[in-house]
Amino acid sequence: MNSNQVDFSTFCIGSVATALNMNQAEVYRRLKSSGILMDYIVGCYDVLHTFGRLYLVEDITSLMKKKGVL
Repeated sequence: MNSNQVDFSTFCIGSVATALNMNQAEVYRRLKSSGILMDYIVGCYDVLHTFGRLYLVEDITSLMKKKGVL
């Protein structure tokens, strides 16, 4: 994982945590345990980093619901 991916992952975690009114550590734990963090956020960084915050939050929370971690 390069520094851009780390920064982007941190941005996504913080944005989702704010939108869900949750602790960032809890959002990180859920994303990591479900595989969303590495398989989707980091794995699809090249495409995802071009989208806006609102889209990313909706997309990630939808995936969290689908995976049963939200």
